[in-house]
Order: sequence, then C-alpha cells, then structure tokens
Amino acid sequence: MIEIKNLYKRYHNHHGSDWVLKNINATIPQGVSVGLIGANGAGKSTLLRLIAGMDTPERGEVIRRSRVSWPVGLSGGMQGNMTGRQNVKFVARVQGSGEEDVKRVIKFVEDFAEIGPAFDEPIRTYSSGMRSRISFGLSFAFDFDVYISDEATAVGDRAFKEKAKNLFESKVGKASLIMVSHSEGILKDLCQAGLYIKQGQAFWYDDINEAIDAYHADVDAKKRAGESNLPDNVQDARRYLQECHQILKSAQETLQDAQETNHTEDEVSAAKKDVAAAAATAKEVRMHIEALEEEARAKRKV
Repeated sequence: MIEIKNLYKRYHNHHGSDWVLKNINATIPQGVSVGLIGANGAGKSTLLRLIAGMDTPERGEVIRRSRVSWPVGLSGGMQGNMTGRQNVKFVARVQGSGEEDVKRVIKFVEDFAEIGPAFDEPIRTYSSGMRSRISFGLSFAFDFDVYISDEATAVGDRAFKEKAKNLFESKVGKASLIMVSHSEGILKDLCQAGLYIKQGQAFWYDDINEAIDAYHADVDAKKRAGESNLPDNVQDARRYLQECHQILKSAQETLQDAQETNHTEDEVSAAKKDVAAAAATAKEVRMHIEALEEEARAKRKV
C-alpha cells in the first residue's frame, strides 16, 4: 500500500513558483494498478517521481509500505564505459542479489534485450533503442511489489513495444503498476483504477474507464467554451513542453531503431510521420508559450 498525505510540490525558478500539486491525499491499495490521468502539464510525471522517491515534496509525505521500483526503462544511471553485462551485474549486486541470482538477472536481461554480441560491448556504443532494451529488461528482472512507469511502452519499435506490453501484463496479479501513458488503450489494458490530476489536485476513481471519461468530459467542456486545450499559464505550458520533448525523443528513438534494424519501408515511414507530428506539437507549444509571455509583459506595462 502507498499513502500520499497532504502532499504539495512546486518548483522554484525565475518563471514563478506556482503549486504543481496541492494538498494531494490518496491511498493506493496493495495489488491495484493505477493509471495517472490528466491534461498535458498537469503534474502526472511529477507525482510519479514523488511516488518513486526520485523527488521530494515541498510539504506532506509519501508513505511506501511496499517495495517500489525505480521508473521502468530508466537508463540514466548506466555507466557508458561498462558493457551491458557489467552494468546489469553491478545493479544486481547493488540490489543485494547473491551469486546465483546475479546469473539469473543477467540471463533474463540478455534474453529480453536480444541485442546479441553487443551485450558485451560498452554502453556508450549502443543506440538509444539498445539502451532502452537493456534498461527495460533490468527493471523487470527484480520482483518489486509496485512498478513505476512513465511512458515506458512508448519507446522502441513495434515489436519491442508489444514485447514490453506483454512483460507488463505478466506482472498483473503478482504486482501492481502505477503508470503514465499517452495511450489510453495501454491504461485500460493494464490498470484497474485511475487518479485524475486536475488543477493541482488528485481525484481517485475505482474504475480507470471512469477516470478517462471524467478527463474527456472536461476536455469536451473546454472545447464547447472555445478554450484551448493548451495550458493557460507559462509554468504549466513549460511542463507540457517538457512532455512534448519526451514524446519527440521517444518517436526519434523508434525511428532510429527502425532504420538500424532493417524494418519495412512502411514502418520507417510511419515512424517518420510520428516524429514530424511530435515536432509540430512541440513547435505549437513553444509558440503558445511565447504568446503567453508576451501577454504577461503587456499586462505588466499597463
């Protein structure tokens, strides 16, 4: 079980320090997989990092009464001059694995990653897709009670995404997931409950479909009122831009993986379209931020 009590979070910088999350209170029951729902820039990834212990709240606390994973697929901590095998062995030992379990972890990651002889080459020589395969397999090589995922299933080519989804599904019933994903299909397939993040607060739904429906109802209401779906303040818009950059990065990694592994022309073409669409969205948000900043400057002059 994970308890979130009176949690507040904001980031102090020269753009301002409005609250990202305000007085969040929620209890995530043991064995229940939860999808974090919300508009772009609402604070979903921020809350996920707080639950994982990768960030600290301004106020309040997260109480973990279960073994929580690091974010699935996180590869930032791998040492570039060490081989894939050496990195996996190092992490296994840090996790307290004995000699036999270290061997099990290495075999699991090697079999899952399917990168052949490159497993014994330095990580710095890997493509982003190869690093994703290693880090994803490594995340699931250990038995956590709760697995944390922030868009983990968005990385890699189509075959890898399917393999990653199957690995998530294999944990359902044995462990629970707390995940952020732009794919509502993934959330519906893997999660039972939903936590809808809106205007800095969190609303719990026992049914993931009800959480998604509530989010869509708010989006539709905004459209009827003629409001933009883009955040209406600079700070939220900047957080959304960070999400856009992550989506663009994932799309670029998928394209790179498709080109390096001799995928069909249709698959490469689809990957290129995804990159173009993600880049266009990021550009739109940057222009939106510039307009918001210009509007703020004009108000200060009045």
